[in-house]
Amino acid sequence: MSLQTHNFEMGELDTFPKILNHNAKNWPNDIAMREKEFGIWHEFTWLDYQNRVKWLSLALLNLGVTPGDAIGLLGDNRPEWVWGEISAHAIRCYSLGIYQDSLHEEVVYLLNKSNASVVIAENEEQCDKLLELGEQIDAVKVIIYCDPRGMRKYSDKRLISIEDIYKQGQAIDKASPDKYNALVESTKAEDTAIYCTTSGTTSKPKIALLGGGNFVKHCASYLRADPREAGDNYVSVLPLPWIMEQVYAVGQALIARQIVNFVEEQETLMADLREIGPSFVLLAPRVWEGILADVQARMMDSTPLKQKLYNYAMKLAEKAQEEGQRSWLADTLLMSALKDRLGFSFLKSAATGGAALGPDTFKFFQTIGVPLRQLYGQTELCGAYTVHNADDVDYDSVGYAFDCAEVKVINTDKEGVGEVLAKTVGMFTGYLDNQEAYNEDVKDGWMHTGDAGYFKPSGHLVIIDRIKDLAKTSAGIQYSPQYIENKLKFSSFIGEAVILGKDKPYLSAMICIRFSIVAKWAEQKGYSFTNYTNLSTLPEVYQKVSEEIAKVNETLPDAQKINKFILLYKELDADDGELTRTRKVRRNVIADKYGDIIQSIYDNKDVVDIDTVITFQDGSKSRIKTQLNVKTVINNNQGKR
Repeated sequence: MSLQTHNFEMGELDTFPKILNHNAKNWPNDIAMREKEFGIWHEFTWLDYQNRVKWLSLALLNLGVTPGDAIGLLGDNRPEWVWGEISAHAIRCYSLGIYQDSLHEEVVYLLNKSNASVVIAENEEQCDKLLELGEQIDAVKVIIYCDPRGMRKYSDKRLISIEDIYKQGQAIDKASPDKYNALVESTKAEDTAIYCTTSGTTSKPKIALLGGGNFVKHCASYLRADPREAGDNYVSVLPLPWIMEQVYAVGQALIARQIVNFVEEQETLMADLREIGPSFVLLAPRVWEGILADVQARMMDSTPLKQKLYNYAMKLAEKAQEEGQRSWLADTLLMSALKDRLGFSFLKSAATGGAALGPDTFKFFQTIGVPLRQLYGQTELCGAYTVHNADDVDYDSVGYAFDCAEVKVINTDKEGVGEVLAKTVGMFTGYLDNQEAYNEDVKDGWMHTGDAGYFKPSGHLVIIDRIKDLAKTSAGIQYSPQYIENKLKFSSFIGEAVILGKDKPYLSAMICIRFSIVAKWAEQKGYSFTNYTNLSTLPEVYQKVSEEIAKVNETLPDAQKINKFILLYKELDADDGELTRTRKVRRNVIADKYGDIIQSIYDNKDVVDIDTVITFQDGSKSRIKTQLNVKTVINNNQGKR
């Protein structure tokens, strides 16, 4: 019986290890995963998948791991990451994903908080990180490395290669062939299986406790809202510690038997996408924005004739899109070739999540024929629980709730805007060692999301911003920073934006240029520069960004127009605490770190002197001494209206 005929309900297959066993037994030779290495795609069948999980599980038990231990997963998206997660669940342990670019103090915090006894690390870089921590992570007894390159020089007794682990597991399996199946059968739906970190927009991330059986049910409900078929291709791009990537690359892939493809490097993403021609993709807003910027940059480089054809086809497509149709001429002239170039020719569905995507960017992809949908959810509720219907996409909304979820809006104002509350079948059962935070967030079974939103008459849920981020000017004008920031980022010249103006007479912006695009533009214009900081100070760049802001201002009410802006001397960075690992702005950090710059804008200064030191990811430091110009777009008196 196919999964479709029973509507993705898994019945007794209520944990990931049980579903994997079922798939390996019934479709052992079907492809489950591909990984690209040195330019070659390596395939793994469902039997390969199960064997790796089985050997790893048996060896971990042999090393002294006991049920209830936490197993850390540190590295980029690779099959071993997924195998490690399922293995943890098979021996009734907790899987803990750690972002591969996490700094030392973040790794220490998460490993100690979870009391992890084992870490499965991708490569030498991640092992270096762990070994440098020394006694700070004394609970970690075993470090399993997946890539042996560069590892011969180490003598730490905790280190063991994953190939040696597999050999141990094979030997145990040969001696006790029924042992692994007994372990899998003993897994229980009600057990906590996943330790998942929250985004941590205001402080250190909390660790949400998610049940294995409820995770399966939640993934099944998602599949009913956005169905998959066996053999559909998915490309795993977003970090696996993020809840939504686990939903897609682990949960949905197991239930619907999708093929999960792991790209070689982030830099080869677009080329690898084109090779695979995926059926489904899940990309973060910053990736969609980057793809759009790349398209716009290529048009900057093209001939006048190609630019005219592009603009003509886009106008045809936009007009047809507004009427709910496709323009065959626009598709023939541009869209089919463009989608092929991007690797999107075979997409059945595409999604964006993790942060809000600007409606202009959303509309662009819909216009070129990418079936993009917006997701909304929280880690605590097992990720997304709303999505657009395929035939009912609203650029401003996040769609409708899944059949396993309930959503309501409370404490509404006269326009119907209030706080969004939700509960799902996949809802978490608590935060690790933080009952107080759980009691604050969950009341009467409902998760208080902290987001402001409302329902349209159509039933679509609209999310405006975080309630704590909604602000008012000194004149009492309320505005949503996120809404305006997303409009700004539709410009290919603007990589990041932070809107300022709380308790101030008018709105201003702190802008980070998109270096790759602005550098290309500057080279075409013949402007000389040496680096990001130097480029961002050029008067011509200020003028260009000013023109881009003016375009956005035309779409905003007078009281919400941007009056002034500065171009920051560096990009905002998660390593500096300015962004979360899912690229959400940490506004309290920005307000504190750049408080003198912000104050200078509102003190009506023309320039801000900067003398600071920045630290790079490799630990090296660089002193930056420059001046930031405060550029006026609109006279302040206009901003007070």
